[in-house]
Amino acid sequence: MTILAHRTDTVTRDALAVLQPGFLGTTAPDWLLRQVAEGLTAVGLFGRNIASPAQLAALTAQLRAEREDVLVAIDEEGGDVTRLEVRGGSSFPGNLALGAVDDTALTREVARELGRRLAECGVNLNWAPSADVNSNPDNPVIGVRSFGADTALAARHTAAYVEGLQAAGVAACTKHFPGHGDTNVDSHHALPRIDAGLETLHARELVPFRAAMAAGTKAIMSAHILLPSLDPTRPATLSPQILTGLLREELGYQGLIVTDGMEMNAIAGTYGIERGSVLAIAAGADAICVGGGLADEDTVLRLRDALVNAVRDGQLPEERLADAAARVRSLADWTRQARAAGTPGAPDEEGSAPGTAGIGLEAARRAVLVVGERKPVTSAYVATFAPEPNIAVGDETPWGPAAELAELVADTGSGRYGVEATAGEVLAAAGGRTVVAVVRDVHRHPWMAAAVDALVAARPDTVVVEMGLPRAEPRGALYIATHGAARVCGRAAAEVIAGA
Repeated sequence: MTILAHRTDTVTRDALAVLQPGFLGTTAPDWLLRQVAEGLTAVGLFGRNIASPAQLAALTAQLRAEREDVLVAIDEEGGDVTRLEVRGGSSFPGNLALGAVDDTALTREVARELGRRLAECGVNLNWAPSADVNSNPDNPVIGVRSFGADTALAARHTAAYVEGLQAAGVAACTKHFPGHGDTNVDSHHALPRIDAGLETLHARELVPFRAAMAAGTKAIMSAHILLPSLDPTRPATLSPQILTGLLREELGYQGLIVTDGMEMNAIAGTYGIERGSVLAIAAGADAICVGGGLADEDTVLRLRDALVNAVRDGQLPEERLADAAARVRSLADWTRQARAAGTPGAPDEEGSAPGTAGIGLEAARRAVLVVGERKPVTSAYVATFAPEPNIAVGDETPWGPAAELAELVADTGSGRYGVEATAGEVLAAAGGRTVVAVVRDVHRHPWMAAAVDALVAARPDTVVVEMGLPRAEPRGALYIATHGAARVCGRAAAEVIAGA
């Protein structure tokens, strides 16, 4: 009986160790601290958990008071997907902007500065970078989160990003394996399918992941996508052929494998999070990310018990769960050692470290593409045409150059417009001011393209700012492509408009 009790306790602690749950609030709730004390080895942070760098540092210290080596993970890509600066916009441009500059030294430095800032706040695992090759320009969920559509470019910048982030003592989690770029479905809503053959997958999707592995990425995140050429029945997150056969055995990866959010509909809507989590660990995943929408103790206990019961019932080998937990603890130990060693030059609020003033803004400025004659604007009306945000980006983070332009051009007004917007509405609000039409992925939104075309026809001096993928033909007397919608990208565009 004593042996059985010891075994059960070990299995329970291992089940807790493989979970990466979210929670509500800007301080750690009692239930979370209790579970950390009982074996939970990781937690996930989202925008709802962050109010300021000082508050975040206090929160991570609170967690480490329970467990020194706890993994504190965050979805901080910079650019459009930011949790650290969710209410103001990121001080760092995203991947597409870095790919547009195509300076790996710059990418490495941006990632290092972002990593320093995370480390200073006590975060030690970043669910980034996105290594997806954005081969489908109509992709609704990747887009500017990718370094680009060129495989070799995506690979070299993925490697540089991993190197920079981990040089700051923050573990990189390269995503979304084996590649989410050739989809036209958002896996937050449904299960995307990629029909590319094995030759294409090896020549395109897998190349950046190989580069990340060569750069020493500490973790890789799986994608909730179906690839029939690899597994015709199960999405990558739940597929032994993909996680064990391809990633572990064929590619030789020995680091941590983390799932994408299990509450996403591609998994939860088909398998449920409990069964999905068991299948993921059995397939070769080591850590279960959950908490973007599910963030309470009940979720943690349900998943813990599902794993324990699966071991008891023979659905999940105890050795597989123990191996997964050991990989989690190994990464936790690496981050503890990195934290003890310390990293030089903690960043300031603008994402700069001593001696590297404004690296994020510098990168955003270098990424700007300008077509047309630059004539400083002395009065402006910024009309932002806002599409429905994808869930990864969220709708909390402000975007666009309006606030930044108002600092440079005193007579600046602004308005936001949706699918029912007309050029007449915008022109009436603009009056005699220069119209600045701001769009995001205009090639994917016919209503947006029609509105902009009508504005340009009525007012040929209209300035057009594209803050998504610059796939459409340049429009307007002055066309500016920022390759992303981070705050610094808005600033870079505003400087061009104002002639600063």
